[in-house]
Amino acid sequence: MRDRALALRPVMESMSKAAEEERQARNFTFTETRIASGKGDDLDHAILRARSLHACDWDRAVRYASGWYAATAGWEPEVRRTGFETPATLAYDQGFADGGGNRDDLFDTARRAYEAAAAPEAPPAPTTGRPLPSTWPKPTDGPLPARWTRRLLILGAPEAGWVREGVADQSGYALLLPTLRACGGAKELAVIVISSTGFHTLANTGRDVIAIEPLSAEAVSFDPRLEDELRTLLAARDFDDILVAANGPYLALLDLHAAALPLCRIMERTRNTLLQQRAHFNLWLGRGLMTGQSLGAGHIRWGKAVKGLTGKLGEFTARYAGKRPNGGHRIVIETADGLPATGYVSAHGEPLSPEAVIGNRAHLRKTMAARLRAFGGATRLTANHTSCLRDLAAA
Repeated sequence: MRDRALALRPVMESMSKAAEEERQARNFTFTETRIASGKGDDLDHAILRARSLHACDWDRAVRYASGWYAATAGWEPEVRRTGFETPATLAYDQGFADGGGNRDDLFDTARRAYEAAAAPEAPPAPTTGRPLPSTWPKPTDGPLPARWTRRLLILGAPEAGWVREGVADQSGYALLLPTLRACGGAKELAVIVISSTGFHTLANTGRDVIAIEPLSAEAVSFDPRLEDELRTLLAARDFDDILVAANGPYLALLDLHAAALPLCRIMERTRNTLLQQRAHFNLWLGRGLMTGQSLGAGHIRWGKAVKGLTGKLGEFTARYAGKRPNGGHRIVIETADGLPATGYVSAHGEPLSPEAVIGNRAHLRKTMAARLRAFGGATRLTANHTSCLRDLAAA
């Protein structure tokens, strides 16, 4: 039993060390989230300052914050016994000294109490009558499509690929810029990037990655110059649709300067996991309209039929018709009477085929949605008029 206990001791110590590291990381992450969401107080800022300036762990950072707060509030310092210093008491003394306290000064407490009572109240945070971007709903396929020239995309630096790899944890950020580059309307879209140096426009030509430092939660604060900068970048255009793809301190910085954002009928933001952020972004991209293009609007109702996937939009139904003998998968667009949707033309006068063939079934839902919206924005009047003219010419 003794040999077994000695053999298991390194394993138990390793498990305890891993659990302690996880606790420390979880507590610091919680504090950073509070500050990024605007709920953090002076103690939260002091805890993060102790970690960044003095490399304190969680327990010592809490003691540092307690000493700093006692000094700034004008309180008496904690009583300590000479010769019994511990890392916790040393961290408290360091925070007390950084807050302006001096144990060796007889009148230190009276001076600090007088300064704390005479200090002016902190200026209130800038308020705005419009909803903050952090409260905007997630993108759906319900809103009306909008022209690319009247759409605005606001990306955080990690979503744009501007933050250098290895300098920050980017596991919660979805890289969306490559998907945007592959979209046909990206050149007409207005794109703003939030970084640690402010707000920037994203040129459609040039490098995709710009190595800059990440934005920390401690650096998030209201700056009138940043608000004027954002207002200047958006002053020359009108928008009907805005999407915010930013998280953490980047979203918090945009919330503080939300007064510079225009009000429009559609304001949304991506959220939650990486897969959901990419899905929300693809939904938003699918609502873009090219010049002269017409698309059907509304929510597509998806359902599982016996023979495969179905989708309905208005009077049209997209149905999976199975595999072709020579390869590929068939998609058929039907009307309410169950017949193929023949005789429809696009806004440019091009006839729309009720049947489409794809090679990869993984693109089934995406292709069905595109076909449904194409038929939703199509018309039969032009086709009927053309057929009548042909009949008259033949007669």
